Amino acid sequence: MRNLITSVCACFLLAPAALAQQGNPAQPAPLAAMPYSPSLDLASVDRGVDPCADFYKFSCGGWMKNNPIPADQARWDVYSKLANENQQFLWGILEADAKAEARTPTQQKVGDYFAACMDTATIDKLGAAPVRPTLDAIDPIRDRKALIAYLGPLNRHVPGTFFFDAGSTQDPGDSSSVIAEISAGGLSLPDRDYYLKTDPKSEEIRKAYLVYVQRILTLSGEPAAKARKDAATILGIETELARASLTRVERRDPYKQYHKMTVAQLEAQSPVVRWPDYLRAQGLENITTLNVAQPAFQKAVDHVLTEESIDNLKAYLRFHVVTTAAPSLSAPFEQAAFDFYSRQLRGVQQLPPRWKRCVRQVDHGLGEALGQEFVARTFSPQTKQKTLLMADQIEQAMQSEIDHLDWMSPATKREATRKLHTIRNKIGYPDKWRDYSKLEIKRGDYFGNVLRVADFETARNFAKVGKPVDRDEWQMSPPTVNAYYDSQMNDVNFPAGVLQPPLYDPKMDDAPNYGDTGSTIGHELTHGFDDEGRQFDAEGNLKDWWTQTDAKNFEDRINCLRDQFANYVVVDDIHINSKLTSGEDVADLGGTLIAYMAWQKATEAQRLAPVDGFTPDQRFFIGFAQWACENTREANSRLQAATDPHSPGFARINGIVTNMPEFATAFGCKAGQPMVKAKACKVW
Repeated sequence: MRNLITSVCACFLLAPAALAQQGNPAQPAPLAAMPYSPSLDLASVDRGVDPCADFYKFSCGGWMKNNPIPADQARWDVYSKLANENQQFLWGILEADAKAEARTPTQQKVGDYFAACMDTATIDKLGAAPVRPTLDAIDPIRDRKALIAYLGPLNRHVPGTFFFDAGSTQDPGDSSSVIAEISAGGLSLPDRDYYLKTDPKSEEIRKAYLVYVQRILTLSGEPAAKARKDAATILGIETELARASLTRVERRDPYKQYHKMTVAQLEAQSPVVRWPDYLRAQGLENITTLNVAQPAFQKAVDHVLTEESIDNLKAYLRFHVVTTAAPSLSAPFEQAAFDFYSRQLRGVQQLPPRWKRCVRQVDHGLGEALGQEFVARTFSPQTKQKTLLMADQIEQAMQSEIDHLDWMSPATKREATRKLHTIRNKIGYPDKWRDYSKLEIKRGDYFGNVLRVADFETARNFAKVGKPVDRDEWQMSPPTVNAYYDSQMNDVNFPAGVLQPPLYDPKMDDAPNYGDTGSTIGHELTHGFDDEGRQFDAEGNLKDWWTQTDAKNFEDRINCLRDQFANYVVVDDIHINSKLTSGEDVADLGGTLIAYMAWQKATEAQRLAPVDGFTPDQRFFIGFAQWACENTREANSRLQAATDPHSPGFARINGIVTNMPEFATAFGCKAGQPMVKAKACKVW
């Protein structure tokens, strides 16, 4: 992915940490039309900075000065600013759909979901009542066997929350089919390392987490003394699970998360849970094979379920029920979740206004229903065709690069070419919209809607098991400001939300558009050949199609970038974890290069003249840089360094142009200047 905005997930609730994502500054009213911002913004340029000394500050210094972080934001960048505008526009759509007398079924669902979310008087009056039935079901459990059996119903409503996750996945070994999967889950902090690191900042966060757990349990009705004791127990259980979890770097290796086995084999390896019963509770009958993403983690789950007391296990379940529901409950619960996950972990100062949270919730649960409304108003057929043409030109540039590589053998080149020509470009929105007709949305029942959305999504995902893969499916809603490459689908996906100004500007010349959207297309395309994507073949199967020599040559070139990016400081003494970010760093470098080549080819018959004092080549690179303009809070930078596979914005620009002689030529940079490396890294 080009940006840090996460895709629409199968979870039924907006997870607490998501409160910090894409929050936007308050606006007085919904937008009736999308505003316009140019893809090359002269006001964002700081002409007092030498582009050969710090190209990021040259391109973004004005933007950073003029765009302070809003109080409800952890970071503020070009992507999140556009996401804010999209959300304001969606707000207007949802207000109209909530009030209209004559509505389509789609308008009824999105309008009533939004109206129910905005009805804070009813939500606040209910307090903890919406989760009381689940808590009342947990309280009388006295038998370990009964508690373990109850995990099936619990995880169906709240996937991944209780000890582990279950769902469906495209079979890495046979990309044409869908299988069931058991994977790691059950943690409430952002990453396993938050439980295990011993530095003062990590200790401080764990102390704050204990306070949060106590607060949530007390709000749900527990006495303070018991809540304090239970908080320590819950942290202990989660720490044991964290210790058994793969690191984020380890999870970049798809082989480490592919362990296909029969249900009988899973029962032999992890016998505590009755897996046929558990799968049946998810609606899966007669399942014989599945993938177990982290077998060692499942053994840790067995140990916890066997060794912890019933009371301790019940405390863990109660907390996870309430903390997951907190953003959808009354104000005290929502505020508690915000104070820890957003204020403590990300430095956000203020809870986003209610309309933003409700727009996000509708987009999260009914993304393709709301997306139809968005696309009809914002995304023209001409934009789709121009983007498809740009994607085709960038693929041709990638083909040229493959053809001329001096380090890749003919045999591997043939397979790389086959994969390249098999990639599908999915632009704007799905060819077939998701059918929500069986999902009931009630205007006065917000939490009920949240539960029904969860059940609908869980049933939809599990219904895929045993069936052919739907290669037309999307993992992001059309209004999303992001893009992604799917290594198993072998497709590039660009929602309509990311193809709006300033990221894609139909009023602007080709240079900044190729620099911005073109380099993003190239970025996603290159993911098919990064350290993770290259391990999947043209059909999306996990298969080694590289010779050993070619693989070594490739890793040697990636290591050049890893060494470079590991030297960049994120905050204080925290450096970029370049083993985590290398896939994105490689995609940034390769994507920008092939976008530049495609732009030159597309305009070779044109006489390009300077505009606003910048040559065409300079406009390409400024357009490339300005998508990454950002300001971020210190706390969020720490979180990003630990969890985000993307490097900070300054590194994603300066770290790339220093490896492109084309940039040095465009700006007249000389050897020895900061933006000129003595020995450039080159993968593609």
